Amino acid sequence: MSQAISNAARHYGIVTAAYWGFTLTDGALRMLVLLHFYRLGYSPFTLAFLFLLYEAAGILANLIGGWLATRFGITRMLMIGLSTQILGFLLLSFLSPDWTAAMSVAWVVCAQGVCGVAKDLTKTASKSAIKITASQASGQLFKWVAWFTGSKNAMKGIGFFIGGLLLDLLGFRGALWAMASLLATIFVAVVLSLPPMMGKSKASKSVKELFAKSRAINLLAVARVALFGARDVWFVVGVPVFLYASGWTFTMVGGFLASWTIGYGFVQAMAPSLVRRSVDGLTTEVPAARLWSLLLALVPLALVLAVWCQVPHLEWVVVAGLGVFGFAFAVNSSVHSYLILAYAGSEKAAEDVGFYYAANAFGRLIGTLLSGLLYQWGGLLYALLGSGVMLILCWFITLSLPTVRAGSKL
Repeated sequence: MSQAISNAARHYGIVTAAYWGFTLTDGALRMLVLLHFYRLGYSPFTLAFLFLLYEAAGILANLIGGWLATRFGITRMLMIGLSTQILGFLLLSFLSPDWTAAMSVAWVVCAQGVCGVAKDLTKTASKSAIKITASQASGQLFKWVAWFTGSKNAMKGIGFFIGGLLLDLLGFRGALWAMASLLATIFVAVVLSLPPMMGKSKASKSVKELFAKSRAINLLAVARVALFGARDVWFVVGVPVFLYASGWTFTMVGGFLASWTIGYGFVQAMAPSLVRRSVDGLTTEVPAARLWSLLLALVPLALVLAVWCQVPHLEWVVVAGLGVFGFAFAVNSSVHSYLILAYAGSEKAAEDVGFYYAANAFGRLIGTLLSGLLYQWGGLLYALLGSGVMLILCWFITLSLPTVRAGSKL
């Protein structure tokens, strides 16, 4: 038994480290694209449009990725995700300043779509691996999920900073080549370190069976759409452009987004100490999801009043408010990430996780689109109002989450 736990911990560590490296480059990519094209004079809606296919591709990637991970093994899907991201970086590096604006946008959107597929294939494979490894180490699921998710987001925040730094030091193309080289190294490490058939099981035989999820997973998926749409509706375009328009430099904006994401990641890792555990894994965790969703919804609504009233030093009030938002959002996200694995079946965990993160990607897609549209229509006020409405919907859905799962042994 001790050997099984040791192997599970080792595989958990390898998957987490691989995902750290992937997330570092993914965060850097977002800053590279956002800052590079904003510097070229693109509008808020066009900036949001650059990320649309990136988010949309993730919906299908999660669904198919979960099925493929079940059929062919999690390790193989992790390898495919890493190699697809390398391909996306190389495609972006071919972008030429001599191209027309329309051709440049089309090329970046398509390359971003490839990176979106890579991100969600890698995420689904990695989080499914946590379910598999934690099943061999009783009582570790919430702790391992929280640490995995929190540390991943901290790395994404560092990636925001590194993206801006690489843009200054190496330029757009050089930064992409450097990140592709890092991922190639991680790819080799994964091939040499993980069992190739980890997580392989009997996959669904039809589309109907693939989508035949439990009521709990369906509800949680819809709540996830609202939760992540509420974050990205201000995070993708609204706040960066608002702060820059308020007199902040690119370095200050990138530093804030990096600090926010790193802090958000640390809070996610702390979530198990903020949420009381239950023996069955649901009876206290589900009410916690309801409470934190309600608290989170109040934050953007309070910021709406501040923006509406044009309080003094508004940008700093917004920064402070988004700090509070980040804390509550981190706990919400961590509890949700735990609940999907708690509700997921053991045999087809990858499919359940893929379905759930397809909803996550759909939420990001909606949030990204609305981030550009709402900011262009009504500035930060509309973006924050949209966030508040989505979070009220998220809280309402969590009221229906079941606190009992038949046959659950968490």
